[in-house]
Amino acid sequence: MIIVKLGGSVITEKSKIDTFKQETMDNLSAQIKKSGEKIILIHGAGSFGHILAKKYKLNEGFHSENQMIGFAETQEKVQVLNKLVLKSLNNHKIPAVSISPHDFLELNNHKLDSIDYSFFEKCLDNDLVPVSFGDVVLDKKLKFSICSGDLLILALSKHFKPEKVIFAIDEDGLYSKNPKINKDAEFIDKASFKDLEKFSAKLDSHADVTGGMKGKIDAIKNISKLGIDVILVNGNKDECLYKSLVGEEVKKTIVFGEKIR
Repeated sequence: MIIVKLGGSVITEKSKIDTFKQETMDNLSAQIKKSGEKIILIHGAGSFGHILAKKYKLNEGFHSENQMIGFAETQEKVQVLNKLVLKSLNNHKIPAVSISPHDFLELNNHKLDSIDYSFFEKCLDNDLVPVSFGDVVLDKKLKFSICSGDLLILALSKHFKPEKVIFAIDEDGLYSKNPKINKDAEFIDKASFKDLEKFSAKLDSHADVTGGMKGKIDAIKNISKLGIDVILVNGNKDECLYKSLVGEEVKKTIVFGEKIR
């Protein structure tokens, strides 16, 4: 089994609210179907979640009653995106079913407090593809906060011990600096978690309440410490996800799993 994360910046126009990239998602769905691999799929919230979450300061926890409507609006928007993702997958004959984070987990001061993996297990046992996503959830200390897709992937990796984890992002992989604003950024094709600990990534320039690339790198580092290889590949390019799924050669960054004893 493989865990796949479709980045919010891949399947949405992250700087434009509620803008879904249908053609890109359909291409990714076709690649998943073609691979024939058993997967758990997680997707980011992109412009359906980050912009509203930033507006209402949802990741700071409860400060005012006005945030409660922001919580509800953000959850509604993210579920709209999730339905669009499911529709694309189902149209490609992938039996995908949604699992909303607020139904199976709770945070405590941004950290995972409790989680129920049973529905994921039942889906996999019945040859269904469980699909979950970054979302606003209840938080014991803060009343609510954000469960990023990256936090979710780390938790699922600890429990399910997948063959590998693939992040489909909007670059070819990891760079020494943000390649969008630094022409001298160097591509990193291979790394270990120790390499990532030396590597400081800048935050995305778009509204990202989950920490942008820095949060992603932290999750990748911790997944690799479980002994699981993590692959970062360009989700906007044809066949890149497919080749990563089936183990064919493709431009990518691989962070080798090295179990910490």
